[in-house]
Amino acid sequence: MNTALAGVALQLAALAVFVLMDTLIKLLTAGFAVPQLMFARFAFSFATVAVFFWATTGGLPWRSRAPWLQTLRSLLLCSCSLLFSTALAHIPLADATAVGFASPLFTVALAALLLRERVGWRRWLGVAIGLCGVIIVLRPPFLMGGATPHWATMLPLGTAILFAFYQILTRRLAALDDPRTTILHTAFAASIVVSLVQPFVWIWPSGGQWAVLVLLGALGGVGHGMLVLAYARAPASMLAPISYTQLVWAVLASLLVFGDRPDLATLAGMAVIATGGVLVALPARARTGS
Repeated sequence: MNTALAGVALQLAALAVFVLMDTLIKLLTAGFAVPQLMFARFAFSFATVAVFFWATTGGLPWRSRAPWLQTLRSLLLCSCSLLFSTALAHIPLADATAVGFASPLFTVALAALLLRERVGWRRWLGVAIGLCGVIIVLRPPFLMGGATPHWATMLPLGTAILFAFYQILTRRLAALDDPRTTILHTAFAASIVVSLVQPFVWIWPSGGQWAVLVLLGALGGVGHGMLVLAYARAPASMLAPISYTQLVWAVLASLLVFGDRPDLATLAGMAVIATGGVLVALPARARTGS
């Protein structure tokens, strides 16, 4: 399989895993504090990856050429997860996911500015259109009238900005470290940081709840492992627009699991976001610089 196509396939698989993980988190927020869920998500994610590497290679590919970048990347992911999971406790999964899809737009811009990847005028237009879609989903009263949106709708926007930097660091580390090293480091620093607050929020899980918490961490490890491998095989500006397929899974999960029907503004915003994503994803033409 072509290397870039392999990256696309890995990205698509990772997105499906992320929606499943977000669905579990939203379900679990009814009984656990978000920091406890984040501890399970990162600690069991790290354990899953570490056991896998130890069983398959007989050791842990720990040594990094950029340990501080690995730490920063892990903490960025921790911040993203805390913001997004807090939002899921208050607003529908589809709405949170739609707002979070400002992230691929920011990623394309950062790929041009920080990684020097070529992003022509058409892709910049796609970024602008996609951001208009995010505004539609947010429904700010000073632009669109109506009631003030729930404060939690702003949290996925913060997630989007931080996750864009996380994706850029993933791409940067792909040129410095073995992908297995980056996968191993993904949850390490995050699990240490969130462990510090557990004495203040911990609720002892039942046997069945322990199994779900372990599954939550395993999904995180698998999903971000595939994401790292995807960014090692394809450029960030190609992979970022593919993330929009996650909107479809999020709408289905929101409807089937929680009974939340996206309203017209959310669906319209998603359509505009997807339109911007299509413009960004179309192949560049050398003569026009698009």
